[in-house]
Amino acid sequence: MATESLEKIIDEFNRLPGIGKKSATRIAFHILNLSDEEVKRFAISLMEAKKNIKKCSICGDLSEHEICDICNNLSRDEETICIVEDSRDIISFERTGKYRGKYHVLGGKIAPLKGITPDKLNLESLLKRIANNPIKEVIIAINPDLEGETTSLYLTRLLKHFDVKITRIASGIPMGGNIEYADSATISRALEGRQEV
Repeated sequence: MATESLEKIIDEFNRLPGIGKKSATRIAFHILNLSDEEVKRFAISLMEAKKNIKKCSICGDLSEHEICDICNNLSRDEETICIVEDSRDIISFERTGKYRGKYHVLGGKIAPLKGITPDKLNLESLLKRIANNPIKEVIIAINPDLEGETTSLYLTRLLKHFDVKITRIASGIPMGGNIEYADSATISRALEGRQEV
């Protein structure tokens, strides 16, 4: 039987997404086997990340600055915006090296049963970006599950009022799949095979 302190560590790791009780237990034992210096370095890195990382004021991606590196990069295509659910999706797209435009992070997807309505998403700044900049294409790159499809349909209707080409990534990402876990080749095919909606 685990001690109270060990149980607390296991419970905290178990609360993380994708970490079951067995994995949480393995991580907790690993932490206990680290030196005091290694544990301290780990804890400090977590606290510094929590303190320093904020959302980009333009796209909503994670950044240590007011404006993220992608939004600040003048060599990127200013006329194309790829709408993603969260920052993990940007990492996946950037790994392919195929996309050279800008991004916009919604911060979730419409899920009324979970209390996530359109007003809870990062939509207002998206509409301002499109209205105030020479945007020619908006790529909707939301995970193709039921909530993602609902969000994509909502975005399509919302963006039809603007003079922009609206496309969606192709079906290289399987229904119910997550962009975060897709390999680079699949994401590249999905991006290259996008279709206008």
